[in-house]
Amino acid sequence: MFVSSELLHVTSFSLGMAALATLVMLPPGVTLAWVLARHRFPGHSVVETLVSLPLVLPPVATGLILLKLLGRRGPVGRLLDAAGIDIIFTWKAVVLAMAVMALPLLVRTARAGFEQGDRRYEQIAETLGASPARVFFTISLPLARRGVIAGSILGFSRALGEFGATIMIAGALPGTRTLSVAIYSHTQTGQEAAALGLLVAAVLLAFTAVFASNKLSDTRTEH
Repeated sequence: MFVSSELLHVTSFSLGMAALATLVMLPPGVTLAWVLARHRFPGHSVVETLVSLPLVLPPVATGLILLKLLGRRGPVGRLLDAAGIDIIFTWKAVVLAMAVMALPLLVRTARAGFEQGDRRYEQIAETLGASPARVFFTISLPLARRGVIAGSILGFSRALGEFGATIMIAGALPGTRTLSVAIYSHTQTGQEAAALGLLVAAVLLAFTAVFASNKLSDTRTEH
């Protein structure tokens, strides 16, 4: 009974945090994807590299960077502490770690969606006097919606499986324990049955999310 109640709690917590992380990263992620797809500017390659960096850095290294920035002695952490805002070792740290690690996948997939859109429709709207914001929301974004949705689902699945950065800035506390962290904790303490139950839940959720993302990303699928 203990295992099943923990499974339900940890799974629901992980799903909630991953969904919140996806919502948090969606506005900046879609904006970055559109900028990188539609504009060339000095430093374009640098921005592109920085966005993709969490994909190649060890997750614990990304977590350490966040810890140094957001810790009470860090440049951002001092400001947050003065404002009475705690992030490190709270559920907010879980959301932040998930969002940072998942952002590159959202940007890359959404960017492909914007690049596949027909630029002529945007140019026609601009010629007719539509504002940049109107062109984006009524033409660019709808044309790229499959890529944006697929990127969101892929980012959600990456957030759901995040471990390294999460354990660095959120720990393995009862109020911050995600599926991946709980699996690690149970394995370390020899509770293999509990770890296996959580593993099955993680695999099923990840498979469903990646399958849905792949289906949406498949340009051969009929609209």
